[in-house]
Amino acid sequence: MGVSPLIGGSISWLDRIDGDRRQAVLRNCNSGVENVLDAACFPLVPFVNRIRGGHFTFRSRDIALAPNMAGDPSPLHGQGWMSAWQVDSVGASDAILSFHHQAGEWPWAYCAEQQFTLDESGLTLRLSCRNLSDEPMPCGLGLHPYFNCGPKTRIDTRVSNAWTVDEHVLPVEKVPASERFDLTDRLVCGQDLDHGFGGWGGKARMTDPAWPFDLELSSPDARFFQLYSPAAGGIFVAEPVTHANAALNAPEEQWGELGLRVLEPDAAMRLDMRLEVIAKGAG
Repeated sequence: MGVSPLIGGSISWLDRIDGDRRQAVLRNCNSGVENVLDAACFPLVPFVNRIRGGHFTFRSRDIALAPNMAGDPSPLHGQGWMSAWQVDSVGASDAILSFHHQAGEWPWAYCAEQQFTLDESGLTLRLSCRNLSDEPMPCGLGLHPYFNCGPKTRIDTRVSNAWTVDEHVLPVEKVPASERFDLTDRLVCGQDLDHGFGGWGGKARMTDPAWPFDLELSSPDARFFQLYSPAAGGIFVAEPVTHANAALNAPEEQWGELGLRVLEPDAAMRLDMRLEVIAKGAG
């Protein structure tokens, strides 16, 4: 695995080596990462997906954030993915990166940390965030792994509902996860999806006859799931996330249902993700 601390604390590549054979587990960016959107995976902290128009209210306080991606009026994914991270430790099979945010446009100070651990069958990644402010801070976490795909790549996971989206990829209506939004053993490449799902079962299996292995992504801390499958194909993104898209725009009394947390001073939350490489026909 390669990491790019200066490029959003991102993973630049994750490969499995079997004898003389080297196979990409995540989207292969071995040419080097100069833009976080070219990475194999990056962290989402201290919120995930979009804030409608960059404005939300928290306990009678109006918060305004500038757009952070060209062409999108709604800032997304927080500050971590757009910032340099510090290397706290690195070993043969593990590393720790941290990011310290000072209060500013996002008016709370916090520290985020990523712990990476490799073993013979996969990667375990722990993302955490601690509120360093002297007042409560809303918080949510997610991870954004990219996978290669082709015409026979499938995903198999359980979700109970989905949100339709408008032209700005903001949620419109909560609907049952059926037909177009059914993620049970379905083709995942080129599906023209960029949608959030609730009631996630915490595991997703990805398979392809052309792959030498299957993949299982799991996250016991995530109740929500985001799937990005562009119509052009080639890649898809399967995101374990702790809250729904645009949850910060909802009234605070709905935040618990939508997965948002409020961290008291010095309180922390975490998101664990496991990416398991599974031999064909096993499990």
